[in-house]
Amino acid sequence: MLQFLRKIAFPFSLIYALIVHIRNYLFDWGVFKSISYKTPTVCVGNLSVGGTGKTPMVEYLIRTLSNHKIAVLSRGYKRKSKGFLLATPSSTVAELGDEPFQIHQKFPNISVAVDADRRNGIMQLEKMVQPDVILLDDAFQHRKVKPKFSILLTAYGQLYPKDWYLPTGNLRDAKREARRANVIVVTKCPKNLAKTEKDTITSFLRPKPHQLVFFSHLSYAEKLKDDKGNELALSELGDQNIALVTGIASPEPLVQHLKDIGIDFQHLAFADHHNFASDEIEKFKQYDSVLTTEKDFVRLSGKVESLFYLEIAHEFDLVDGNRLKEVIESQL
Repeated sequence: MLQFLRKIAFPFSLIYALIVHIRNYLFDWGVFKSISYKTPTVCVGNLSVGGTGKTPMVEYLIRTLSNHKIAVLSRGYKRKSKGFLLATPSSTVAELGDEPFQIHQKFPNISVAVDADRRNGIMQLEKMVQPDVILLDDAFQHRKVKPKFSILLTAYGQLYPKDWYLPTGNLRDAKREARRANVIVVTKCPKNLAKTEKDTITSFLRPKPHQLVFFSHLSYAEKLKDDKGNELALSELGDQNIALVTGIASPEPLVQHLKDIGIDFQHLAFADHHNFASDEIEKFKQYDSVLTTEKDFVRLSGKVESLFYLEIAHEFDLVDGNRLKEVIESQL
């Protein structure tokens, strides 16, 4: 039914594509202004709506650039607060939004801020924090800011040249805007992807001479974690009645991973950034254990007993990982 609705919405996708192209041309021609800042900014984003692994990439950069004083600036999608907000030990997921709160909890020694106005957010961070580098989460389409370095993500299973514009497809920005990226990362690849396939994908993406293309796969932790930091081996779940609860754009890799390692579960799938209602939470309590993603965990923690999450991370081969770090470091 959803695919049928997307197909009949094709005329609207043409209107959307026209608006997107006009907006970008106005920035290109200088009618709308893009502003650079004194503090180096690294933008992580995509051309589509969700599903490419932006938050794990931000976390990868936090670890990679750990010798720098880092700040992360996000919009804070679906948060209950307004304006600029700098995370503190007392901040809540409702105030920050699920993804910034996840980063804040995971990396308490860095500054995490939210602001829909990226310009104001950067100026506030420069004033209050004076970071060495600001990571702009999900900001590729926010052209009011001209980042020092841009990383464009595209998922292996849905490369942006194959996609189409909303609402028929998942593109929220023009395909030609990929040219603004310094680096293109193909995420969620099969592990040990053959060089011949990498070359084929690279040719298909048609990178500009200044662009580098890297490939990453998702790496899953071997043990589950709960809200107290306790770890549990997946094998310890035994024959329990297990639910996998996901409110993310692309749960398929996690679902497949759990199946591959022999976990028997019922998948309860919800829309990205879903706010779980009380009746849904009551349904989760009927299971012996509930597995979920890190992003969903921060919204369900304290509401469901026997709740666990499985950490994920982007992983590059040694050559690509070192090269990516060198390229970014050279811009800071």
